[in-house]
Amino acid sequence: MSATSESRLVAVILYPLGFIYIIIGGYQLYTENTLPPVALTLERLASVPTLLRHWVIVLTGNFLGGGLGALALAYGGVFDPATTAVAIDIAEKGVATPISHLFFKAAFAGLIVAGVVWMDFAAQETISRLVIVYIAFLAIPLGNLFHVVVSFTEAVFLVAHGNLSILVGLTDFILPVLAGNTLGGVLLVTVVNYYQTSERRLEVDQFENVRRLASREMLLGNVAGRSYVPVIDTLGDFARDPDSFRVLVPIANPQTEEELISLGSRLASTREQGKVHALHVVQASKDLILDPEHDRRDAITEQSEQAMDELDRFAYEYDVEYESSTIVSPRSFEEIFDFAARTRPDVVVMGWGKQKLWNSARAERPLDELTNRLPCDFLIANDRNLDCSEILLPTVGGPDSDLSAEAARALTETSDCSVRLLNVVDDPTEREQGEQFLKEWAHEHDLEDATRIVDDSGDVERAIKREAQSATLIMLGATERGLLSRLISDSLHMQVINEVDAGVILSERPHDRSFTQRLIGRGRRNQ
Repeated sequence: MSATSESRLVAVILYPLGFIYIIIGGYQLYTENTLPPVALTLERLASVPTLLRHWVIVLTGNFLGGGLGALALAYGGVFDPATTAVAIDIAEKGVATPISHLFFKAAFAGLIVAGVVWMDFAAQETISRLVIVYIAFLAIPLGNLFHVVVSFTEAVFLVAHGNLSILVGLTDFILPVLAGNTLGGVLLVTVVNYYQTSERRLEVDQFENVRRLASREMLLGNVAGRSYVPVIDTLGDFARDPDSFRVLVPIANPQTEEELISLGSRLASTREQGKVHALHVVQASKDLILDPEHDRRDAITEQSEQAMDELDRFAYEYDVEYESSTIVSPRSFEEIFDFAARTRPDVVVMGWGKQKLWNSARAERPLDELTNRLPCDFLIANDRNLDCSEILLPTVGGPDSDLSAEAARALTETSDCSVRLLNVVDDPTEREQGEQFLKEWAHEHDLEDATRIVDDSGDVERAIKREAQSATLIMLGATERGLLSRLISDSLHMQVINEVDAGVILSERPHDRSFTQRLIGRGRRNQ
């Protein structure tokens, strides 16, 4: 056997190695994702935009890894000249294949890879899974088929050696293989699986109230409403009472976030028909599958409901109506916004901190989509003690400060609290103007009894830090870009909130932004 033949044989034998690492290791492969995500979309449990976004993210990651690997092989001295010549010859044969042949060969490869998902679910042992993955992907080089990630890697390798132009590699090689892999996975496997299991799904629907996306939501995703359906949602049918004042309190741990329920109950108690809805948001693995045959669904729901029912004592203490529900979802942070849009509360009270729901926010929907289209008022409390006996409220006016004032007034009505208003001006010549502003602002917000303080240093953070030494709770309004987006991205410039010992409540009201503001990422400045 010649050296060239030996190299080709070794290439075929080692072909499945990278795929074994990805699939057995629990990582994401594009062609592997033509089965479960599409099945969820056909079931109207996920929207088409969500499916496409998922594909783009996974495909980009696969291409990035493959491209870096190709560059390492091309410039890292891994191959000797003879092996490089063989690798170039193998890659060039794929580029020289007619586009129609590429497409259909890739379609069969897509069928094989999507079928691996079925077999991988059925296999119980690691060895069995390894054998299944190896044999399935070995069929691709033996059958002279094409996989888009390998094709992209080969194209980058050829471009690096000057044997292929980027445009030709994209149009005549990568895109036909991508289209074929997608068609093979979607039509030849997913749709067949979908209709073969339709009878069982219909039987399940008779006993399970499965929430599905509306047709517009499935096609348009977040533009029309929801983009996906959580694993568990115990809310059921919901009708908003227009005369009630609803406070939504999403929490991750009912045992450690009792103060949020207490705060929400106090806010609701100052309004007629005040209601508190405690939402237990359980962070789930993306691979979690719960159907009626799994006992875990009932166990999770029962455990959550028992923990949430124990929190009704706070609502009872302040004489407000209490209700609770549970959501289990891999997108816990996004669920808060979808749930608020569905139930239309007047205000959301939630906590921020490392052990709260913020941990998953960056991995979910683009933050601007969430935080720049708030469905209602938001009050965000840090994870310190929310002692409201001495409240400090810095303000320069604006809707977000108005929300802080409403919350402060509600707290004074439900307990013995004192409020200090702080306005910071640039220099002593503006002191009188600041005093007049605070007097009028306090009158407008029914806080005439509050102590009014004007600081003429022009340094807002230093003034807040100094006054916070004798405060137990600080209430701050939103900044230019909005508090939620800054908190999630760790770009909140007011470091004073981390330097004071007092508790902090941040407030933000929804506001509409113009197309230009959305385009350049700027909004109004409240304070």
